Amino acid sequence: MTESMHSGEAPDEPRRTSVTKRGGGAPAVRGRTTIADGVVEKIAGLAARDVVGVHAMGSGISRTFGAVRDRVPGGGGGKSSVTRGVKAEVGEVQTALDLEIVVDYGVSIADVAGDVRENVISAVERMTGLEVVEVNIAVSDVKLPEEEDEEPESRLQ
Repeated sequence: MTESMHSGEAPDEPRRTSVTKRGGGAPAVRGRTTIADGVVEKIAGLAARDVVGVHAMGSGISRTFGAVRDRVPGGGGGKSSVTRGVKAEVGEVQTALDLEIVVDYGVSIADVAGDVRENVISAVERMTGLEVVEVNIAVSDVKLPEEEDEEPESRLQ
């Protein structure tokens, strides 16, 4: 059995077939990815809590109600403690965030706010690919050293 050769082919080279590429572009750009507001809120909430000088997130009353709600069986239907004090508006390529924090007494509020902003922007942009256009920070309270936490202690051990 003999193989027929086309002009220009060397006798020992395998035949190459041309492959027609289907679809438009690389697989990474085929389709759309949407990210829920709650996902961005969780990332931002965790990133903000990592900053030294941030005592808690949210206003005192929201933390108190949240702590009580979290302890009631089936009562955790509201915002989780991770997203408490965080509001995100997410578009297709950008996001804006509002954070409410409580700082520890004695820290520079301007420095803590700057560190929170930097940490949140870095985490959200790295994890989501969204551009963070603004991070607004409201400092709602200062935690004094002698103050007890407002969250009630659990009776369970």
